[in-house]
Amino acid sequence: MELQQMRYVVAVAETNSFTRAAERCLVVQSALSHQIARLERELGARLFERTSRRVRLTPAGEAFLPAARQCLDAADRAAAEVAAAVGEVRGRLAVGLIPTVAAVDIPEALRVFRERYPHVRINLRVGASEDLTEQVRQGVDDVAFLGLPTTARPEGVAVRELARDRLVAVVAPGHPLAAEPTVTLRRLSREVFVDFPAGTAGRVQSDQAFAAAGLSRDVAFEVTTADYVTRLVGPGLAVSMLPSTYVPQLTGVVTIEVTDAPNRIEYVIWRRSGHTPAAAAFLDILGVTSGE
Repeated sequence: MELQQMRYVVAVAETNSFTRAAERCLVVQSALSHQIARLERELGARLFERTSRRVRLTPAGEAFLPAARQCLDAADRAAAEVAAAVGEVRGRLAVGLIPTVAAVDIPEALRVFRERYPHVRINLRVGASEDLTEQVRQGVDDVAFLGLPTTARPEGVAVRELARDRLVAVVAPGHPLAAEPTVTLRRLSREVFVDFPAGTAGRVQSDQAFAAAGLSRDVAFEVTTADYVTRLVGPGLAVSMLPSTYVPQLTGVVTIEVTDAPNRIEYVIWRRSGHTPAAAAFLDILGVTSGE
């Protein structure tokens, strides 16, 4: 069993495609398929179900994948630790973030990090807070930036609170509310909303606020990125609520203070143990001690 075979399995599992996995691994598809087939013969079990329409993990593949990731992570960490022992920071830095992160200037932090540690490969993953928390717990991501309602806190990871913020209403320039200095949740509840998918942290903070006020609302549109929220708000299809520290970068919409708005907390999280030298160096740039 070889590390490269494990890399191929992980790539296929994450892309659900032998073709895309080969492109990611910079290898021809036939070579990737051959190595996975060779590994399957060695293990005595098929790792993937292959049809003309899709590729998915078998039960054996589901069992193999976490261990394969751990092996690859251990190998990368071993190489990074050797480099750190001779005064170099190398390896990979995987950073997850929500689309509306505002407490930290991520591009600037990465610019500083890149200048200091040019040999580190950086992967950025944008996602929902609950997914990013799980990815840090599993070691897929090293560090992640989250936004959660005040009723929630990341579990199973090291955590530092970065900032607290209130949501504001976002409406089209021609909307009847656009000229108002403030608005209430009750008034907003009469509008059609665009929001994040039900159950996600970005949605829960608003749902809880309306429920606590004894109000219901019509969320006619669900999107996964804040950018697309504004693309629906701008033409007047819906209204929304977004963090006040995020909205200054938006164009083509009007923001209004909500008198009884919900709050959210931004966090940075990282693995409690086994963090890489690259992760420790990035946290240091953020002013966070990885041993906290």
